[in-house]
Amino acid sequence: MEQVSFIVWRESVEALLIVGILYTWLRESPEGRRGFRYLWGGVAAGLALAIALAFVLLGVSSWLSDDGQEWFQAGMALVACALVVQMVLWMKTHGRALKGELESGAQQSLRTDSWWGLLVLVMIAVAREGSETVVFLYGTVSAGAESGSMLLLALAGVGGFLAALVTFWLLQLGGKLITWQRFFMLTEFLLLLLAGALLVGGLDHLISLGVVPPLIDPVWDSSGLLSDSSGIGKVLADFAGYRAYPALITVVALLVYWVTVLVVLRWMNTRAERMRVVTP
Repeated sequence: MEQVSFIVWRESVEALLIVGILYTWLRESPEGRRGFRYLWGGVAAGLALAIALAFVLLGVSSWLSDDGQEWFQAGMALVACALVVQMVLWMKTHGRALKGELESGAQQSLRTDSWWGLLVLVMIAVAREGSETVVFLYGTVSAGAESGSMLLLALAGVGGFLAALVTFWLLQLGGKLITWQRFFMLTEFLLLLLAGALLVGGLDHLISLGVVPPLIDPVWDSSGLLSDSSGIGKVLADFAGYRAYPALITVVALLVYWVTVLVVLRWMNTRAERMRVVTP
C-alpha cells in the first residue's frame, strides 16, 4: 500500500502546484477572475480523461487471456518505469521555468479574451499528472509490488491525496523545513527507486513467460539476512526492487539502470552549471 500512497501523494502535489500557480495568478487581477470557471473546467476535464484511461486499461486487461495479461502487465510495468524516469528528467529540465510557462499561457488567454486556451492548458496539465498516476498505479500492481483488495488500495490512494493537501499547504507557507527544492530532491530520489522496482517487476513477468533468460536463478539467497516478504525487506522490495532470490539478469538490469540514470543526471547537472556560468 505504501507505493500507492506515495504515487498518489507525489502526483497530487504536482497537480496542486500547477493549479495553485494559475489560481493565484488569476486571483490577482479583476480580469483574470473571469477565468476561474475555465480553470476548474480544465481540472474536471483533465480528471475525466485520466479516469477514462483507467477504465480503458482495466477493460483491456479483462479481455486478455492469462498469457496475454502476463504480457500486458509486463509491458505496463516497463512503460511505468520509463514514464517515471522521463518525469524526473522533465522536472529537472523544466521545473524552474514551470511557473513562467503557465503564467505566460494564462496571460495569452487574458490578452485575447479567449479563456478556452486556459481550459485546454489546465486540462492537458491535469490529464498528464492524472494519466501518469493511472499508469504508475497499474504498473505497480502489475509488477506484483502491491496486493490487496480494491478497497484497501482505494483507501491508500485517498490517504495519499489527503497527505498531498497537507504537504501543499506546508509548502505554500514557505518554511525552511519543507521547501519546493527539498521536496523535489527527495521525491525524485524516491521516484527513481520506484522506477527500479517497476523494472524488476516487469522483468519478473518476462522471465516467467520464458522470454528473458534468467541466466543464473538465483544468484544468491539473502532471505536469512533480509526477507523480501515482510518488514523492511518488503519495503525495499516495493520501493527499490530488492529480491532475496534474484536472477542474474535482474541484477545486471538493475545495475545498468542505475549507472545510466546517474550518468544522465550528472550530465544534466553539469550542463545546467555551464549554462548558469555562461548566462550573464
